[in-house]
Amino acid sequence: MLIHPWDAAHDDDEWRNWLRTRDFGQIAVNGVDGTAPVVVPTHFLYDGASEVVLHLARPNPIWEALAANPVAVVSVHDDYAYIPGPWRSDSPETGVPTSYYAAVQLVCAAEVVDGREGKAEILRRQLAHHQPAGDHGEMAADAGPYHKMLSAIRGLRLRVVEVRAKFKYDAHRPAELRERVAAGLAERNSPGDAGALVQQRRREAAAGG
Repeated sequence: MLIHPWDAAHDDDEWRNWLRTRDFGQIAVNGVDGTAPVVVPTHFLYDGASEVVLHLARPNPIWEALAANPVAVVSVHDDYAYIPGPWRSDSPETGVPTSYYAAVQLVCAAEVVDGREGKAEILRRQLAHHQPAGDHGEMAADAGPYHKMLSAIRGLRLRVVEVRAKFKYDAHRPAELRERVAAGLAERNSPGDAGALVQQRRREAAAGG
């Protein structure tokens, strides 16, 4: 992912705060013997510091890929919008369209978890996050309604070793252009526009205007 200086996160808190409210993305792993990468859409749990945990079905092709190379990228993007050329120029003939988006990629060292208690612990953490009301059965290695299903899954612990964060909202362009884009986003109000507008305004405020 190309990250220009003006698109980079202002600090670690910026991307962490953005990622804290998102728990669905894609995990990408190199393919085996030159085949295409394995890319798996999934919910995950990021602890806010150094670890991502999740579980996947035992037949998932990601396991073979991780056995060959235990490096994975957790990729999350959101708050995206297509920006038409006329919004970025006084002349429709010269305006260059672009995409606005926020994206965080966590490069991770992977550890596969096959022990029953290890898998149950990952599931307890995920359930506590996704169903904080506790409206689920007991999650234990040898008891409760789910323990017989543990053999059908494998757990995954991902230790974060590098973070790539990008917030692409024309921060390097003149204020007049950004105002024109903001007005266009507010008026069009297509899916994603509201989120993109929030991120654009937030970035401007953080940069002092």
